Amino acid sequence: MTVEHIRTFCLDKPKATEEFPFDEDTLVFKVLGKIFALCPLEKWEQGRPSITLKCDPDYALELREKYDSIEPGFHANKRHWNTIHLKTNALSPKLVFELIAHSYDMVVKNMTKKQREMLNF
Repeated sequence: MTVEHIRTFCLDKPKATEEFPFDEDTLVFKVLGKIFALCPLEKWEQGRPSITLKCDPDYALELREKYDSIEPGFHANKRHWNTIHLKTNALSPKLVFELIAHSYDMVVKNMTKKQREMLNF
């Protein structure tokens, strides 16, 4: 799995955008201005690919217990965010894409009704 696979998947989500709001290294994906995924590009270039995603707190704990490659979100609220290390190939691309979709859905779920209507939800 490459960062381009992740980028394509994220940008296929309704109203998803990409930007570098923090620095020139951290690729951030947003929906209507709210972050749902972060990719530290320097780590990808160093052969240590990861992505940080929003997650339901109970599901986040379940994932961390089940997979060594998933840990509390780096530089994020540890209760609501997970960092997924992709180098180990412990996770299937299908699961990674499901976790990205879950993150997107978690962000949308917390939006106002008007914002969700903009997304056709």
